Amino acid sequence: MTGRKVPTAVTDDQAVLENVGPRLRGFRKALGLTLATLAERTGLTPSTISRLERGHIRPTLEQLLPLARAYAVPLDELVAAPATGDPRVHLRPFRKDGLTFVPLGVKTGGMRAYKVIYPPVSQLPPPRFHVHPGREWFYVLNGTVQLVLTDTRTELTAGEAAEFDTATPHWIGNARDDIPAETIALYGQQGERVHVADV
Repeated sequence: MTGRKVPTAVTDDQAVLENVGPRLRGFRKALGLTLATLAERTGLTPSTISRLERGHIRPTLEQLLPLARAYAVPLDELVAAPATGDPRVHLRPFRKDGLTFVPLGVKTGGMRAYKVIYPPVSQLPPPRFHVHPGREWFYVLNGTVQLVLTDTRTELTAGEAAEFDTATPHWIGNARDDIPAETIALYGQQGERVHVADV
């Protein structure tokens, strides 16, 4: 007598649920957040967040929604839900030099757009100026961003944008130490290589 075969959809769902905890912990660590800080931002208790990350409890929608907002990622990205014929492109965030980059389109050449998340200023590595051909543009979504061009420092808040010649030595970082800052940035190929890709 053969055992009953478990439907593939059920096993896929089980795998997704088992991976939610490690993903939640990975997002929190990537942003350098403590359990206490994340609890303040989501309204969840540190104990609940810890139990979710360790897989001791199954997440509910009421728990996942504030976590997705705190991590600035779509809900399906938070849990790595399998694609179901959705035509949208699901792109993976990644970290470089202490920053989190979320690609906002597929790579087709020319300009590329990224959502860039800057941790509080005390968590940033020491400023490192970049110089390369081209121009860059960014728009501040949340928080306050400091743009340093050679020896000129400018602060931009949510709703403000900047464009500059990247032949000028430049550095961009969070101007505050209490909350992350978020921008939408456009890079040409050279700018993408310098700021995003490993060189």
